[in-house]
Amino acid sequence: MTSAAAAVPQPGRTRAFLRLVMIEHSVFALPFAYIAALTAMFRLDGNVHWGRLLLVTIAMVGLRTFAMACNRIIDREIDARNPRTAGRELVTGAVSVRSAWTGAAVAVVIFLGAAAALNPLCLALAPIAVIPMVVYPYGKRFTNFPHAILGVAQAMGPVGAWLAVTGSWSWDAVILGLAVGIWIGGFDLIFACQDVQADRAHGVLSVPARFGIPAALYGARACHVVTVALLVWYALATDAGVFFWTGLAVVTGAFLYEHTIVKPGDLSRLNRAFFSVNGFIGIILFVAALLDLLVRGLTL
Repeated sequence: MTSAAAAVPQPGRTRAFLRLVMIEHSVFALPFAYIAALTAMFRLDGNVHWGRLLLVTIAMVGLRTFAMACNRIIDREIDARNPRTAGRELVTGAVSVRSAWTGAAVAVVIFLGAAAALNPLCLALAPIAVIPMVVYPYGKRFTNFPHAILGVAQAMGPVGAWLAVTGSWSWDAVILGLAVGIWIGGFDLIFACQDVQADRAHGVLSVPARFGIPAALYGARACHVVTVALLVWYALATDAGVFFWTGLAVVTGAFLYEHTIVKPGDLSRLNRAFFSVNGFIGIILFVAALLDLLVRGLTL
């Protein structure tokens, strides 16, 4: 280690692990889990059950943390060969593989514990939710459509949140879950466009690497059209009111904006589309759904 490197303060293990799993990106999935949970509570007895909502949050963050840790561990050699990802913590040594596995184990235990505390059905189905989280990082090694596996993994959030509240199946939650899965699969198509050269050079499979950036962006647009259609279906199925419909109109505008700032010949604003716009979409739809449920009689 050089003296210059030694002079740079090393972050604590916990902080480095949280940076590894990008804990702040929970914002993409949590809002839709909350929409499902609160809608289920509204239908159940019209009251917010804060304890269950807390357990849903713990379960979601725990599972997502496990998934991200597994992704980083499994992909660390691929990340080391890609200039964009060569600075990730497992590549640089800021987090050891052993520490990452320990963090993943703790996260999945937290997830299973929260599922057990919710109800027996959640615990019984919890292992099924874990499977796509582990399969996804391997997907880019055997299919050109790993984005679909990610979509399946993310679609489970709203379904699981509804089950957490009611302990029973809901097709309305499935509609919302499909909307979330296709939405996230679509913006993963956009995100993967920046790695086309590295992916092709190292045999990493994806839609942009196989079919090209224009095809991937057209695929993302199609995914987001389907997402809006499913959200309309969900609104109709749950008798949503004016606030939800207003939020959905804003979200539709955000999708249109996202697809105008990312073009095949210009990916310079890709991060704005991926992080800012998609984070906004989740938050605005959650706020709209919450206001709608409160107006309709949900009691805090």
